[in-house]
Amino acid sequence: MAKYADRRAVVVVGAASGIGLAIAKRLVEGGAEVLLTARTPQERVRMGNELGSAARVVAPGALEGCLAPGDGVDLLFADAMSTVQALVPSLRDGGAVVLTALPPSPASVHALARELVSRGIRVNAVAPGCIEAPGGGAVPLPPLGRLGAAEEVARAALFLATDATFTTGARLPVDGGLGPP
Repeated sequence: MAKYADRRAVVVVGAASGIGLAIAKRLVEGGAEVLLTARTPQERVRMGNELGSAARVVAPGALEGCLAPGDGVDLLFADAMSTVQALVPSLRDGGAVVLTALPPSPASVHALARELVSRGIRVNAVAPGCIEAPGGGAVPLPPLGRLGAAEEVARAALFLATDATFTTGARLPVDGGLGPP
């Protein structure tokens, strides 16, 4: 059986630019049904072709119209706290939220985790830094001596969403050792 079979995920994480698409690809490969956003019609077509029929790609403004309260979303990956707040009614009890903003404040992650713990919803965050971006310019390298890949952030986000079942309120740096100053 596929790792994410029978799971429904929503990805609102700069999907067309790397991290969100990498998360969506892993979810689809693992058997999940995925709803994600892309800004332009061209991005929606490209991503839909890349991900196949298990993924539905919509404009950001159309996302809430695709979900009803109690709609059964198991996993939510979002880069903005406001997006999470808007989609909380669609989250299934026992689900998981992973914030991917750079950098999500530890206080905001903890506050949301406390707010949703009564429903068994775990809230965690990845804090990507020094991640290779298409068309990105030169940046200083972190201590590991290379830029990270969107796929590495996706693996960390999926770990927090599905495997770290006794973890909530955590913020996981995915930054090559750059860490806080």
